[in-house]
Formats: sequence, C-alpha cells, structure tokens
Amino acid sequence: MAPVIQLDHVWKTYRTADVELHAVRDVSLRIERGEFVAIMGSSGSGKSTMMNILGCLDRPSQGHYFLDGQDVSTLDRDGLADIRNQKIGFVFQGFNLLTRTSAAENVELPMMYARQSLGTKEMRRRALEALEMVGLSQRADHHPNQLSGGQQQRVAIARALVNKPALLLADEPTGNLDTKTSVEIMEVFQTLNDQGITIVMVTHEHDISQYNKRCLVMRDGIVRSDAPVEGRLMASEQRKALASGGVL
Repeated sequence: MAPVIQLDHVWKTYRTADVELHAVRDVSLRIERGEFVAIMGSSGSGKSTMMNILGCLDRPSQGHYFLDGQDVSTLDRDGLADIRNQKIGFVFQGFNLLTRTSAAENVELPMMYARQSLGTKEMRRRALEALEMVGLSQRADHHPNQLSGGQQQRVAIARALVNKPALLLADEPTGNLDTKTSVEIMEVFQTLNDQGITIVMVTHEHDISQYNKRCLVMRDGIVRSDAPVEGRLMASEQRKALASGGVL
C-alpha cells in the first residue's frame, strides 16, 4: 500500500530579481498510514513552506509529491483544489468558524464544495458523526460565541474530518490556547490517531511535539533530524495531572 505522503527530492525555490531563495532543499520523505508526525523548526527553517506543499497550497519547484499514491506535483489550481477537498483536512491556529452559523453547519461546509453532491440529511448525519468523534455532539446547535476556545477548535477538527481525508494537517493548532486546553486538544488528536487517522502537525512548541510519535526538525530548508519521539507524552495522563492540581 502506498504511503500517505511521499516526497522525492523536493525543492521549493523563490526567485526575486537575480536572487534565489531555496526554502525547501532536496527533501525526500515518507509518512505511512496511521503515523502522527510533528514538523518543527524556527522561523525561516522551511517548515511553513513544507506545510504549504503537503497541503497542496503550493507546488514544489522540483521533485515529486505523491499524496495517497497520486502525484500531485504538477496539478493545476483546480486539480489542487479538488485534492485539498477530497484528501486533506486542515486545522489552523485560528479556528476560522463562521460566527453566525451553528457548530454542525460549520462542519457541513466542506461537503458543500465536494464533487459528490450530498443531501441535507446525509450532510447533517456526517457532521454529527464528526462532532461525536471530537466529543462535541452535544454542542451541535451552539454558535461559536457560545463555545470556549477549546470547543471551537474541536469544531474545526470535526470540520477537517467530515470528508474522511487521507491526511489531517494541523498548523500550530494549540497556538491560541492555554496549557490546559492545549492538552485537551492534543488528547483529541491522539485519540483520532489511535483510530488510524494520519496526522501531520506543524509546531514550534517542543512540548506539543512530544505528544506526537515522530518528529522532524527542519533548518535552512533541510530535514536535519527525523526520529521517533522518546518519552512520548500521553495527553490523557497530562490532563488528569492538571485536574488533580499537578504540575506538568
């Protein structure tokens, strides 16, 4: 079976006048189904460019990117948009929810843009199923201003899951959250990964990377290290420690 992600000698070069900036340099990478991978790096390391390539928001200048077995490196804008809708679920630091729309209706949005047309009842069923996966089905009719930050991020995760993507791509998903809520959100991600969902998470926070199973560190556009996470943190245990007044 093909890996979810395969990069073969991928470069991303930006040209300004006579200057070339190599944001990603000759990266080859495989991420198998069911992995939970963190991509770390300081500002300018190339991690954001890597996220844009993995999310089909940008194309590599050289090399090939296979997503779920399909070479997406040379797709045009419309082809990339289709792939993003069908194969990738996005979770961002900002929740990007429609304020005058219920949680369930926010989750339904990606299905409205899907190539396969679904009826209203089926979209609602899938939305409620996705909210159940993140433990928020009881808030389906609530609007974002009636939800905490952590609950809003759960809605955003459910929205990313509703089209059953091959890849869940999270960009600094705890960046707007306090420590307790961040641990709760990482518990959601770990639970989803335990169910077989492939997750790639871009983060600059070392503590957050410790909840992943594997960590890549980028510097100067190159993957400098790629290793399993030693002493991996389990969010359920961290949450219980916080609840009992313990210190992380």
